[in-house]
Amino acid sequence: MHESLGDRIAKYRTELGWTQAELAERVGISRVALSHIESGISIAGERTVALLAGVFKAEPHELVADTDYPAAKADRLPLVVARFTEVEHQLALLDARLAAISDTRERDRVVEAARNDLRALMQRTHDPRERAQLRARLERL
Repeated sequence: MHESLGDRIAKYRTELGWTQAELAERVGISRVALSHIESGISIAGERTVALLAGVFKAEPHELVADTDYPAAKADRLPLVVARFTEVEHQLALLDARLAAISDTRERDRVVEAARNDLRALMQRTHDPRERAQLRARLERL
């Protein structure tokens, strides 16, 4: 038996600890639209499935596999999507840079530049969880 796509989306959303409103905001749809998708009242469009897949760190075809999502719509899904936010990307790059540095002076220069970059990124970031991640990283630097 196929799982409904709405049930799968609700399960992934719950695992992340997000409300419908938080997930809807991330993918640029209304909370009501997300509620309708999760409850099976409406079928998600290809754009929405692609954005949801990225948020869930999956590919679109993985998200809809073995669900009731229409095959004709699944055929039009992109093969890959962006899986990481700018904040996640920048923090991972910083970790890699710091791990590669053994010289104290070089590390100090990288840390100072990172502080400036992370502060600027915080100004452009709207997601409260990502802002908290940035604040925590700035405190540790």
